[in-house]
Order: sequence, then structure tokens, then C-alpha cells
Amino acid sequence: MGLEIFVVFAAFGAMLSWAVGDFLIQKTTRKIGSIESLAFIGIIGSIALIPFVINDLHLLFSWTNLILLIILGALTFVAAFFDFEALKLAKLSTADTIMELELPVTILLAFIFFNESLTGLQWGIIALIFVGILLIATESIKNWKLNLERGVLIAVLAAIGMGLINFLTSASSRTVSPLMAVWIPWIIYTIFCLVLIWKKGEFPKFIKNASRFKWLILWMGLVDTAAWICYSFAVFKENIGVVTAITECYPAVAVFLGVWFNKEKNSWHQYFGAALAIIASIALALLS
Repeated sequence: MGLEIFVVFAAFGAMLSWAVGDFLIQKTTRKIGSIESLAFIGIIGSIALIPFVINDLHLLFSWTNLILLIILGALTFVAAFFDFEALKLAKLSTADTIMELELPVTILLAFIFFNESLTGLQWGIIALIFVGILLIATESIKNWKLNLERGVLIAVLAAIGMGLINFLTSASSRTVSPLMAVWIPWIIYTIFCLVLIWKKGEFPKFIKNASRFKWLILWMGLVDTAAWICYSFAVFKENIGVVTAITECYPAVAVFLGVWFNKEKNSWHQYFGAALAIIASIALALLS
């Protein structure tokens, strides 16, 4: 029972951290760019976790573990870039609600590879999540034609990538360790980011931004790192679909932050879609 309580707290910790983290990421990407923001998160997270992963370093002597973590790192770089671009282009409430797509992707992969089963009712609730996502992603509905908001298609690609990351993070957490499932992939994607920044000749600007926006960057890095650590521990042994469903409540917080701080305006059907997707996610967690 103690483990179950810990998992619930870890899942809700990931949910809250992701919502606040995405709010900070959106602000940062609009000031300094997506690759640069991703690089700063990787640097901060990699350094912060060093004292906690020392005892797990011996696990890297296994080629199986190392290859799994390298693949996760490369995928994290691609998916996170799409995620950051979506946050930069779309409204916070829109981007984060579309990211609900990662839930069915994660559940499907868990069903195939971890033999985690779903009932007919659970599949029905997932269908409601899709309906909610379509409504929040649509800026207007006129004459049965849908006008998608900027960044929506990028957010869909990001959501699919994040679903794959959720699955591989769970697999790495169980095969290697929860902390190594975060640390090594972050080192790998940070190297990718720094190489790209160097090739663009923007290292001086990168260093200047580190000083200019130091507090925003620091909080962004720490909060996003906390989110992934919480998630990694939550899916260490528990049903990945159920845990991910709990974390998918974070758009509720994101919508509040977007409306309150960014003065975002949404149509009535977008609010309805967000509510539908969030309520369905909560229902899926309660019924799993």
C-alpha cells in the first residue's frame, strides 16, 4: 500500500511539474529558441542528478542498458524539439491539451510490449480523449470546416514522440534504474543540442542568454527535471498506462496558467474539449 501511495504522489508530482514546466518552457523558447531551451534543460538536469546517479554508474557496463538509453536519448531530442516548437507557436492551453495524445500511444505500446490489458470501457474513454483533443485543437468551426491553430500538427508529432518516450522511460527505469533513465538520455540530447548551436555559430549568444535569463532558465530546468524524475519513479513497477493517465491531467493546470498569465482566449468548444479530455483522463485513471 505504501508503494501505491508513493506512485500516486509521484504521478501527481509529474503532472504539476509538467504543467508549470511547459509554462516556463513556452516563455523561454519565445525568448531564446527551442534548441537553446532544450540544451539548458539538459545541462541543468544532467548536473543536478550527478550526486544521485554515482551508485548506478556500473549499470552502464551492460551494452543492452547502454544501447537502450542511447536510443531513448536520441528520441528525446527529436520529440522534445517538436514539443518546444509547438509550445512556441501555439497557445499553452492548446499545445498541452493536444499532448494528451501521448496517453493512448503509451497505453498501446504498454499493451503490446508489457502485456498490459485494457477493457472496452477504457478504450471508450480514450476515444473521448481524442474528441476533446480535436475540439481544443480547432480554433474555429465554420460551415463544417476546421481551422487548425498554428503549431497543432507539430504538437501531434510531439505527442506521438512523447508517447514513445514514456514507454522507453518505463522500460529503462525497470531495466536499468529510474534515475539513469533520465540522466543518460539527457546527456545525449544535450550533446546534440550543443553541436547544433556550435554549428550555427551561436555559442556567444547562447552564453549571453544564460546570463540574461538566468532565473527563468534555472527554474525551467529544475522543474522539468523534477517532472521526469517523478514520472520515472512512478512507472518503475506500476502499470504505465494508469500512471500516464494520472499525469495527463496537467493540461488543466496549463489552461489556467495560459488564461491567467498569458491572457489567452479560447472559444467555448475549446474549453469544452479541454474539459472533456481532462475529465476522461481522470476517469481512465480511476477506472484502471
